[in-house]
Amino acid sequence: MLRKFGKYAVMIRLGYKYIHIFKKIYAHPFKTLKEKYTRLSHQRQNYSNHVLEFLNIEIRLIGSLPSQDKVLYAINHRSLLDIIVMEHIFAKHNKNGTWIAKQELFDAFYGDFFRYSGCISVDLENKKGLLRFFKQIKMILSKVDNLNIYIFPEGERYKGEGVKNFQSGASKIAKANNLDVVPVYINDTLEKVFKAGPYKKTRIVEVHVGEIIHPDELESKYKTFISEVKNG
Repeated sequence: MLRKFGKYAVMIRLGYKYIHIFKKIYAHPFKTLKEKYTRLSHQRQNYSNHVLEFLNIEIRLIGSLPSQDKVLYAINHRSLLDIIVMEHIFAKHNKNGTWIAKQELFDAFYGDFFRYSGCISVDLENKKGLLRFFKQIKMILSKVDNLNIYIFPEGERYKGEGVKNFQSGASKIAKANNLDVVPVYINDTLEKVFKAGPYKKTRIVEVHVGEIIHPDELESKYKTFISEVKNG
């Protein structure tokens, strides 16, 4: 019980350590945008690898990530551990990227982690803010040629079966920036996985990667992909 409670202290200490690292990179006056996003990606990956090692969780990847960059990865969402699992995978494949996150996460008590680690906020209730958001994405992609976009198309965590209806943002981002879309399905309920950790015996989490799909067919093709995964 003490070890399970202690994981929160470990996570908080580790988080504050990396916020300090993120801030130094984020505010560096002489680094290019590409250098910053590359280094921030690597540090998020380092943080994630530390967390998974502490929890004794191993990731089994089924399928493969595309070799090219400037890809939008559409991922189902059940837990904050989803980001950590995916960053571990991106680290193994030398991928750099940015997470799209709701503005409310930047305003929360852990908001500095998102704010300074290279994530991009979006306020879905603000039309002017949405316009700025799409301009920002286009500008960053024009300056960072090896960047990938990571997004939860459901828009929020979902605890039901399968996935909930997708918001339009992921498809719009992909079409506006001519990005390939790759579906990713985390085949586990990571909220429960996190609560039960750390594990004495290594806990395996399966992550499935599908083939490139067209943005206009994102939701339908994604649900077909999940069905294929579940039916083996």
